[in-house]
Amino acid sequence: MGTAFAMVLVFVGCCSNVVSLELLVRQFPGCGNIVTFAQFVFIALEGFIFETKFGRKKPAIPIRNYVIMVTMFFTVSVINNYALNFNIAMPLHMIFRSGSLIANMILGIIILKKRYSTSKYLSIALVSAGIFICTIMSAKQVNMANEGSEEEGFYPFMRWLIGIGMLTFALLMSARMGIFQETLYKQYGKHSKEALFYNHCLPLPGFLLLSTDIYNHCVYFSQSTPTVVPAVGLTVPIMWLYLLINVITQYVCIRGVFILTTECASLTVTLVVTLRKFLSLIVSIMFFQNPFTAWHWVGTAVVFLGTLLYTEVWSSVRAALRGPDVKEKKAE
Repeated sequence: MGTAFAMVLVFVGCCSNVVSLELLVRQFPGCGNIVTFAQFVFIALEGFIFETKFGRKKPAIPIRNYVIMVTMFFTVSVINNYALNFNIAMPLHMIFRSGSLIANMILGIIILKKRYSTSKYLSIALVSAGIFICTIMSAKQVNMANEGSEEEGFYPFMRWLIGIGMLTFALLMSARMGIFQETLYKQYGKHSKEALFYNHCLPLPGFLLLSTDIYNHCVYFSQSTPTVVPAVGLTVPIMWLYLLINVITQYVCIRGVFILTTECASLTVTLVVTLRKFLSLIVSIMFFQNPFTAWHWVGTAVVFLGTLLYTEVWSSVRAALRGPDVKEKKAE
């Protein structure tokens, strides 16, 4: 039940979060820092009240381990959001981050000395191939959009490469963090809500380095178009409303992810998160009417084929169909 509930939180929360994030980024492409800060404050405050009981509850996992995890988590969160400043389109951003399957498997083999079945390797290859197809097509759309503009040239291309480099670094760091979490839970037990709190509370002082940018965007948000909040009747700047929706949906999303880390292996968590990102891409494209070519559908089909292969759906179906025969043989 815990795993199924966590998956519902991941898919519902994260897909809704993508819509609110794109609404924010379309108005202010450089708002990644204020979005990350707001998410961290909300989740840390909720955890301080309900998880630590206002600081009275001691952590089950030593703080020194959380410091290591927090360093990785903070770095990944800030870099992923800041990469949007480097000519990285939202569809490309989402699809590229979904390549964590390969990173997770490679690091799992190197660090944890894991070995996977041939079907697992094939499924990961298919999922990655589907993501690669969509990445290429999305990149082409970005290039076509910039054709004939003054920005076309060496400088914007170098900015784009820097953005890709940032996403690549965050991808590997995220996979390493997942493996680190897996080893911690094996040693100290499963404490998803505790990990969620410390991962968002301990990095808060680091946002002092980004305070100027955060303050500037607070001013921009306050100057946005006023809107009436449904059911409440309050009038607030629309960007603050989008940010509130983003923070709440991010909490639902990340809560589900942290539950999954305590219930499933690192690679399985990565697969679920990857599928969520891919579904978020489709929701984003449909909601904002972005181009979705035939090649995008090919990539989608390949991703889901790889997913079915990974989850061994066909093996389960065959086993269910051959169930009576197996029982008869055992009886003999």
